[in-house]
Amino acid sequence: MDALYQEIILDHYRNPRHKGLRDPFEAEVHHVNPTCGDEVTLRVHMVDGKVADVSYDSLGCSISQASASVLTELLIGKDLDEAMAVHEEFLALMQSKGQATPDEDVLEDAVAFAGVSKYPARIKCALLSWMAWKDATAQALANGATS
Repeated sequence: MDALYQEIILDHYRNPRHKGLRDPFEAEVHHVNPTCGDEVTLRVHMVDGKVADVSYDSLGCSISQASASVLTELLIGKDLDEAMAVHEEFLALMQSKGQATPDEDVLEDAVAFAGVSKYPARIKCALLSWMAWKDATAQALANGATS
């Protein structure tokens, strides 16, 4: 199972989905992981309460890059409440210290990061884009995007 998860992470790292900053967007944020220097600039575009687009540009390790790619595949097209539920499920997985059994129906390819939760130094890498998305979404809503 670990080999399969590693393949998923490497596939997203080598073939990132939705990478590149796009217009339109309601909010853009830039987050840095101070422990390793990974960076992500992320934009959110909301339409009628849905996550219409998430685009990003990033630098960093395979885990942070793959996590951003997985995030976009999971959240684009979802209602805001559904997207927040996925975010919370991923956050819970990362905080589980390797003890949680991830819900594949909710997390899809993000289950590949279950092993990452055993390594505290890598958790921030996996969460970098997810925290950026939450921040950008909050700013988009504050700027008048519909929820």
